[in-house]
Amino acid sequence: MRSAGAFLAGPGPERFDRAVDAAFDRIRGNGVADAVMYGASAVGDHGMLWVGLAALRAARERERGELVRMVAVMAAESVFVNLGVKSLFRRRRPVVDVPRPYHLRIPLTSSFPSGHATSAFCAAAVLSEGSPAGPAYYALAAVVAASRVHVRIHHASDVVAGVALGTVVGRLARRIWPRGESRPRVAVFRRV
Repeated sequence: MRSAGAFLAGPGPERFDRAVDAAFDRIRGNGVADAVMYGASAVGDHGMLWVGLAALRAARERERGELVRMVAVMAAESVFVNLGVKSLFRRRRPVVDVPRPYHLRIPLTSSFPSGHATSAFCAAAVLSEGSPAGPAYYALAAVVAASRVHVRIHHASDVVAGVALGTVVGRLARRIWPRGESRPRVAVFRRV
């Protein structure tokens, strides 16, 4: 049986990654597209965009607990993905042989899965709970996730995996710690 890392280096994912990268080549170099995508990639770093949006929502709705909830969920997601899932894979990031129009921090972790995509879709799932702005959260998450392919920091398959994983983690977070509750519904977190 082939390892997951060997599968990622196989012909299927490589073909997919090349095709998506070629599609992005059509807009790379466009000043507006580059500014939007590099900006989205930068503000998505460390999940701070999502915590900021949660802070705005918590202030507007006078629900400080929602900010605490988002910070806890984003921290748990980051530990799970960056220290857990990424450690199972040793995928190299795309090779960049052209100068980037804007500076970006290049992570040292494995390329698979995209942490930006994972955190974006996890956050969108949590923020959209009970919110009429749900589609806007997901649209913003999609831009942040796609930006990682545009700036050549992730392969497209890294991003697709991150979207799927982030959506699952976000939905799980909603079940464990529903909106409006002061603490998670997990026995481990309850006082004895």
